[in-house]
Amino acid sequence: MKLAPLSLLTLSLLAPVLGTQASAQQAKELRVGVFPNVTHAAGLVAVQRGLFQKELGSGVKLVVKEFANGSQINEAFAAGAIDAAYVGPGPAMNAFMRGVPIQVMAGAANAGAVLVGRGDVAWKGVKSLSGKKVAVPTRGSTQDISLRHLLHQNSLKATDEGGNVTIVPIDPANMPAAFAAKQVDAALVQEPWGAVMETQGAKLIANEKAIWEGGNYTTTVLVVNTKYAAQNPEAVKDLLRGHLAAINFIKGSNAGAQKSIAEQIYSFTGKRPNTAELFKALSRTRVTWEINLKTLAEYAQLNKEAGFARDVPDLNKFVDLSVVRGLAK
Repeated sequence: MKLAPLSLLTLSLLAPVLGTQASAQQAKELRVGVFPNVTHAAGLVAVQRGLFQKELGSGVKLVVKEFANGSQINEAFAAGAIDAAYVGPGPAMNAFMRGVPIQVMAGAANAGAVLVGRGDVAWKGVKSLSGKKVAVPTRGSTQDISLRHLLHQNSLKATDEGGNVTIVPIDPANMPAAFAAKQVDAALVQEPWGAVMETQGAKLIANEKAIWEGGNYTTTVLVVNTKYAAQNPEAVKDLLRGHLAAINFIKGSNAGAQKSIAEQIYSFTGKRPNTAELFKALSRTRVTWEINLKTLAEYAQLNKEAGFARDVPDLNKFVDLSVVRGLAK
């Protein structure tokens, strides 16, 4: 049967719409990266309790990938190996400014990092780091930037800046062993690893509030590949729904959160923080989807000052909280 001209016109107008709908429904899986840290508590809980998969339903398979630091996350995004991830704002900013197609779609945690030193060393504040080796998760990480800022505030510098404080990249889960072997003297690290090292005799040099801005700064964000988001908006909404469900669970049940976090960290690392360590770690971490954009802008300046970026990102393009705000209502 020959189609009338009007029918052909109608089909030509519908074709782009149908194509958009098809591409928007093509997701077969969602690959999410997460660290075994309390600053990634929302992700750990959402994975362990099946909250992501519940929201995604049976049509989209959740694939969880464990990472140790932001550099690994950036490499995975650049290679197209993940679709979303929990990561520090520092690495995320640097990847964004290098053209990696990512965008921050929610906050995940504020504070949650501490500066600890070996128990056999006499510590008198940050100035005692002079001449010492200090561990951070990786070069250019949020903790690396925070440490350099702390050093500058105390008239110190890293060796690569002409000073005498040696910054050593070590995966957080391996820092307790590095302390025991006396490979480093101190560490600026995310929880629960600071609390774990305290249990093993380390001394707290600076708590989460003393690191920066009284603890009111974003430590972890939820980042999504923008191409994936454009093609799979419903899957991304489901991801954010699972994220919010996890945050609400953590706020409503500290004991339940501890159990889920411990189980997921153990499944990743084979190391299980105890109840006291997790209680202390969660007390130093504010799990939230919100982001303090003022401190994020300040952090971008610190990132530039530290030499990890030539400029600062346009936060209006780097961050989009509109979807998560709508879902959180």
